[in-house]
Amino acid sequence: MWPSRAIIELFGIDVPIIQAPMAGASGSDLAQAVSAAGALGSLPCAMLDVDTAAAEVAAIRAQSNGPLNLNFFCHQETAMTAADEARWLDQLKPYFEDLGIDARGSKGGARRAPFDEAMAGLVETLTPEVVSFHFGLPADRLLDRVRAAGAKVLSSATTVAEAIWLAERGVDAIIAQGAEAGGHRGVFLGGAIENQPGTMAMVPQVVDAVDVPVIAAGGIADGRGIAAALALGADGVQIGTAYLFTPEATISSKHRDALEHATADSTAMTNLFSGRPARGLVNRLMREIGPMSESAPPFPHAGNALAPLKKRAEADGKTDFTSLWSGQGVGLGRGMNASELTLALADEALERLRRLAPR
Repeated sequence: MWPSRAIIELFGIDVPIIQAPMAGASGSDLAQAVSAAGALGSLPCAMLDVDTAAAEVAAIRAQSNGPLNLNFFCHQETAMTAADEARWLDQLKPYFEDLGIDARGSKGGARRAPFDEAMAGLVETLTPEVVSFHFGLPADRLLDRVRAAGAKVLSSATTVAEAIWLAERGVDAIIAQGAEAGGHRGVFLGGAIENQPGTMAMVPQVVDAVDVPVIAAGGIADGRGIAAALALGADGVQIGTAYLFTPEATISSKHRDALEHATADSTAMTNLFSGRPARGLVNRLMREIGPMSESAPPFPHAGNALAPLKKRAEADGKTDFTSLWSGQGVGLGRGMNASELTLALADEALERLRRLAPR
C-alpha cells in the first residue's frame, strides 16, 4: 500500500513515520505513544545525562515493545571566550537593565552535550533498535560501538552534499531536513543558512544522489505532506511540529498557546537562543535584535546569559526570551493525542496516495 517499504522493513514499523526527537519538548510519553501506533518513537538524549536517559528508556519499554530511536547531538564543543561573553552581554544589556537583573555571572543555559563514551556505553546496555545523530556523525570509534550494539544509524542532512557525506560513511538512512523544519538545523559541513533548500526541492535531489533510504523532514504535518514527500521519492517522513500539539509533548502552556495562534509566516531561523541556527516562533528578542546575530556566542553558550532573562519573563507570563521551536507547518497542527495523530496521519496519506494512483 505504501510506495516504498524500505523504512518500514529497516526499522520494523507499520507506517513510514518517524517522530522527530525534539530535545526539551518531548520525552518517554510521546515516544511510547507514537511507537504504540506503529511508527518509530524517538527519545532525544542531548539534554539528558546517562541515568535520566536510562530511566526514560525504561519507561518507554514498560509501555511499548515497538522499536525505539535514541537521538544524540554530535557537535564539536567550542569554548566561550571572555570576549564572546562580553560582546553578548553588551548586546543584551538593555534587557537586563529593563528587568533589573545583574548580568554578571549569568549562567544556567540548557545542557546540550555531544555523544561521548558514556552515552556509547548506554547504547550498548540498552540496545535501541535505532540511533540517530544531529550535526553529522560522532568519531569512528564511537560509531563503531553503536553499530556493534546492533542499532541502525540515521543522521540529518541539510544539503545534498551532507547527504552524500553521510552515505559515504555507511549510514542506514538519511533524514533530509528541509529549511521549513523546526528546531535546530542539522548543519555540519557549513554553508550559508539562507542557501539551504526546502524539503520538496531537496528530497528528490538527495534521492538521486544516494543509495540509502531517505526520510523527508520539514513542513510535513498532515497526510498531504506525507504523500507529497513519498511521491518525490522519499521512503518515509519525520514529523516534529505536529506532535507539539499533542498532550504528550513536554512544552509549556505558553508555548502551546503560541503554537495555537501561529501561522506559516510566524517562524524564523535564529541563533539567539543557543548559538546555532534553529527555527522557532518569532518573539520579542528575535524582533528587536533580529533573528540572527553575529554577537551570539558559539553553541550552546548563548543560552547562559539568556537564562535569568527567560526565568524573570516567564514568571511574569511572557515568552520574550524563550525559545519557541516550531516548523513552518505549524498552521496545520491539531489537538489529538500522539497515537491518534499518528494513525490519522497514516490514514490520510494512504487515502491521498490512493487518489493519486493511476486507475
